Amino acid sequence: MTTEPAAPSTATALRRERQLELYKRALASLPGGTNSNFRAWGNDTVYIDRGKGGTVWDLDGNEYIDLRLGYGPVILGHGDDRVDDYVNERMRLGVSFSLTSEDEVRTIELIKELTGWIDMARMTVSGTEATMHAMRIARAYTGRTKIVKFEGQYHGVHDYALISVTPNDMSELGDQENPVGLAWGRGIPEAVSRTMIPARYNALDVLRRIFEREGADIAGVIIEPVLGNAQGILPQPGFHEAIRALTKEFGSLLIFDEVKTGFRFARGGAAEFFGVTPDLATYVKAMGNGYPAAAFGGRAEIMSLLPDKVSHGGTYAGNRVAAAAASKTLEIIRDTDVLDTIRATGLRIQDGLREVLNPTGVPYQFTGHPSMFGIMFTDKVATEYRDWANTDHELYDALAMAMQARGAMPEPDSREPWFVCEAHAQGDIVDRVVTAFQGALQDTLDAQAQGRPPRDGHGAMSHPAAG
Repeated sequence: MTTEPAAPSTATALRRERQLELYKRALASLPGGTNSNFRAWGNDTVYIDRGKGGTVWDLDGNEYIDLRLGYGPVILGHGDDRVDDYVNERMRLGVSFSLTSEDEVRTIELIKELTGWIDMARMTVSGTEATMHAMRIARAYTGRTKIVKFEGQYHGVHDYALISVTPNDMSELGDQENPVGLAWGRGIPEAVSRTMIPARYNALDVLRRIFEREGADIAGVIIEPVLGNAQGILPQPGFHEAIRALTKEFGSLLIFDEVKTGFRFARGGAAEFFGVTPDLATYVKAMGNGYPAAAFGGRAEIMSLLPDKVSHGGTYAGNRVAAAAASKTLEIIRDTDVLDTIRATGLRIQDGLREVLNPTGVPYQFTGHPSMFGIMFTDKVATEYRDWANTDHELYDALAMAMQARGAMPEPDSREPWFVCEAHAQGDIVDRVVTAFQGALQDTLDAQAQGRPPRDGHGAMSHPAAG
């Protein structure tokens, strides 16, 4: 089924008065005016008021179809009554006890049921914590120190994760046959960075040489099953199977970082979607529909190192709000066709974008899964992060900003995918996304042809974001 694009939407000047006022106020208290580097967009920083379904409103009342969805957690839609009603009911009994509730047990039981391979798991609060604990337990189980991770992949903001994540200059990553560990930002001890070995996504020959050189020291491989920090670049056929075989050959563990893909690609996540079973996995975003619920888990013999042999804790791990949200969200994913609806909606959006793009002659490639996909302006299929440098990301970033002025908000960084939720299937949302894209694309191409900055509704150029 295709979506027939309507006449291109008209750009409107976004109201910014209240947000600019709050930005100036926030700068006095919050570095960059935000609680995350990724949200600090200078004068274009968005301050949100509310969200419902697939739509959000900023503090000035501008309305957007939300294609960011908080970087992916909102799988059902903002303010989903089924989840929120249950959370409100449970939280009235008290929120934080540092004692275990039935909702926590139920959440882990649902994770086991949906994945079919996880034997045991524990809850935590964020993806950063989940990947940190998964790496620690892999080191503890194997008695080894080093972890292999892939260039361009984002596993949170603990020191061990911030290696070779998002450079713009690919030469900083070193030789293709021998990538270097590039720390992302200051403050990461060199001794820590030396425990992480960067590899190139989809480059099995490089990975094989790494294992032949350092396999005796490698505790595990951590991987996003798709390259989520580069618009969801997919694995080449046999890539995950080969990594699985390689880790078994060298006695290392395979960790699937399913923070973005878990309970989104399939009920059992990317492990089910790709048909490859890792030893450990991390889950966060879709499992709580936006509430701060996270988990890490895996085979019983590995997880049984807890609680006696490996440290894990957290005052808010498994707090009642997160556990209630996760248990209800996972029940909905299990008991309804929500994932089929999301996939079909993503395909409808892609069909509409094709009808807009094809007549222009602009080369493009869709990447990722229909529920979490990207658009790369290139005539080459990207297979790794280094390929991102050869795409027209300036066109993409300007286009994404121009879409905001037409009422649709993807992340204004060509590394970040578009996310689709169940609520995007409602009403005319798909048509509105396509017409916003059509108008923004035409304006951006016209601006490029005339050598002028595109109008983005803010009166500013596009801003950087980290994905």
